[in-house]
Amino acid sequence: MTTPVTARDRAKAERADALLQEASRLFAERGYSGVSLEDIGSAVGVSGPAVYRHFAGKQALLGAVLIKVSEELVSGGRNVFDGAADESERMRALVTFHVDFALSNADVIRVQDRDLAHLADADQAEVRRLQRTYIDLWIDALHPLQSGATDELRLRVQACFGLINSTPHSTRSASRSKKTTARTLITMAEAALLAGL
Repeated sequence: MTTPVTARDRAKAERADALLQEASRLFAERGYSGVSLEDIGSAVGVSGPAVYRHFAGKQALLGAVLIKVSEELVSGGRNVFDGAADESERMRALVTFHVDFALSNADVIRVQDRDLAHLADADQAEVRRLQRTYIDLWIDALHPLQSGATDELRLRVQACFGLINSTPHSTRSASRSKKTTARTLITMAEAALLAGL
């Protein structure tokens, strides 16, 4: 039997989500070292010490941000993988999923690129484990479409991620629409994955 969720439980969960969102934004803008717990708390209307009701400290908050996004990638990627009708659709759906994710989560991509080294060892190991799981999912999708050893397929997948994930760094003030950018990225990513066929 599960305990019913109370209004207080919901409020606490909403505050924790708000802290994660603002931490992502502030870490992206200023870098991990340039942000204090007071800054993060202030962004959601609480004092710095009140953040400790939700997270053990700034490093734990960074870990929660990067683990959460890594879990979302794995979960979303699995759903896409399992829902595809055939091999070609599966690969295209994964590319589309990742492009949409990258364009919608530019802040967390910047944080991942710049501040991964600031994670506690256990959190860094968990992020790396989740990243490997996500990459392996893509390799499994690519294998029926592209001949080559696993190392070659891994290189293609990681190069594809590099292409897609670099975009939020350069399109912040772009005049192109998100839809146009997504279409271009999908075309380029598929070409990179399937080149040589």
